[in-house]
Amino acid sequence: MRGRSEGGNKKKPVIVLVCVAALLLVFLYLFFGSSSNHALEYGRKLGLATGGDNDNDDASKKDDTSTSFYADDDDANGFTPRSFPVCDDRHSELIPCLDRNLIYQMRLKLDLSLMEHYERHCPPPERRFNCLIPPPPGYKVPIKWPKSRDEVWKVNIPHTHLAHEKSDQNWMVVKGDKINFPGGGTHFHYGADKYIASMANMLNFPNNILNNGGRLRTFLDVGCGVASFGGYLLASDIMTMSLAPNDVHQNQIQFALERGIPAYLGVLGTKRLPYPSRSFELAHCSRCRIDWLQRDGILLLELDRVLRPGGYFAYSSPEAYAQDEEDLRIWREMSALVERMCWTIAAKRNQTVIWQKPMTNDCYLEREPGTQPPLCNSDSDPDAVYGVNMEACITQYSDHDHKTKGSGLSPWPARLTSPPPRLADFGYSTDMFEKDTETWKHRVDAYWDLLSPAIQLDTVRNIMDMKANMGSFAAALNDKDVWVMNIVPENGPNTLKLIYDRGLMGAVHSWCEAFSTYPRTYDLVHAWDIISDIKKRGCSAEDLLLEMDRILRPSGFILIRDKQSVVDLVKKYLKALHWEAVDTKATSDSDNVILIVQKKLWLTSESLRDLE
Repeated sequence: MRGRSEGGNKKKPVIVLVCVAALLLVFLYLFFGSSSNHALEYGRKLGLATGGDNDNDDASKKDDTSTSFYADDDDANGFTPRSFPVCDDRHSELIPCLDRNLIYQMRLKLDLSLMEHYERHCPPPERRFNCLIPPPPGYKVPIKWPKSRDEVWKVNIPHTHLAHEKSDQNWMVVKGDKINFPGGGTHFHYGADKYIASMANMLNFPNNILNNGGRLRTFLDVGCGVASFGGYLLASDIMTMSLAPNDVHQNQIQFALERGIPAYLGVLGTKRLPYPSRSFELAHCSRCRIDWLQRDGILLLELDRVLRPGGYFAYSSPEAYAQDEEDLRIWREMSALVERMCWTIAAKRNQTVIWQKPMTNDCYLEREPGTQPPLCNSDSDPDAVYGVNMEACITQYSDHDHKTKGSGLSPWPARLTSPPPRLADFGYSTDMFEKDTETWKHRVDAYWDLLSPAIQLDTVRNIMDMKANMGSFAAALNDKDVWVMNIVPENGPNTLKLIYDRGLMGAVHSWCEAFSTYPRTYDLVHAWDIISDIKKRGCSAEDLLLEMDRILRPSGFILIRDKQSVVDLVKKYLKALHWEAVDTKATSDSDNVILIVQKKLWLTSESLRDLE
């Protein structure tokens, strides 16, 4: 009896502990599950979240909403739109093709030394997050340009580690509910403006202005930090593509775009940058921590590909001035490499050296046989970029550029409306170019008339044109204080080189995949025939609508110019996407219809709790 009694007494605490643990688990599930997996639109229940980081989480792996643009039902047209769930709060900064969790889950074998883990790896259809990306708790409509260059709301990008890590370099400073940007950088602690003026002085440009009378317009800043270099260049009519990976400083590009500065998530790894040859007048690297000597100089040769004839590479790094043995070794090897590439030193002062690329092919043809790096094969297309591997070779100039000793571009701003010399590559005539420019001027005027009741002069800053053609949509916006990311679809004519020749910015992309940007980074998205185009390719228009919602800021606008049937289908999705129709109008110059929608600002239950 004593033995049984003692055994029974021992079991009671165990049973109690099991019951308590079970109750605790139920409480945690009910509390945290409901708080993070439900969303409210102005306090009204929206739906359950989906997605997860677990290999066994079926919700994160597949959702049949990606297979169809509409769901079968018994309404008049035979279809009814699905509602979309809201992604879990922890996915508020999801970049589908640059998702570390996806790389881990799919066990991709990537070479970390080649930066392959920072390159694009898109999820297959069964692993796409078919849900709406929620804003972070307490999200606010972004501060307007030009104030946004110097300050943003901390709640919109609640990451302050860079402020502490780079506190001695003046990248950013936390002040109350805002993050301020004093204009510093790793190599220009005392301000980008002084650093920029110093570079212009080194090159003997008039009035220490780096655009050299409009001759320098498009720049590439590699390893840009929070893009203060590009932000301060805007005052000199210089457009800079600020480029950085989603690395240990993972939110630097997010900060750049929140500030209203052109920027793109990318890396010099194994694939070509999404820009055609001869796109930039100057490339810049300020302590960008890139090993330019690796793999026979392939990364430096990629910069060479995208630089124009006579273009510059400004390099600020210890190798350019330090006297210790390792820095001297790197400097000697790098100097020898660029000399074989026919670059010459244009200026060198203190901590910065500026090399210049040759104007013609003469130097390349005069090199000794067998000199490395070699010239690229004649059948290698220097403008093919989407998913194309880099090549460790020198890209020669076209016969036109060689004969004209340069790209033949007019200074800015005349080059915006001057027919680009590379029009002939597509068989386009000057008349076609001028007509396209005039057509889009009228179309943009019509857009603004439709938008005028809903926007002010400072309502929009970051704009994306999803199918830019020759860039005439962006050109028509030149009188407004905006910048445009011009996207040229990878399956059509690669007209992006015409866009860069006009002094504008852009990238090649496939809209069957997600774009390389953070959520909530554009104020206005222009979609001209792009939904019709991807439906013809067999890609999901529903996925595209979700992607457009992902990159659009709350209260931002989408201009859809497409066939009536497409516009009718999009209208069915307005409620599911929490978009609101602003206006609809038939066009007089085509069979397209214009639909303007605005994205509502909705908050998750967690956001509402924080506000309370």
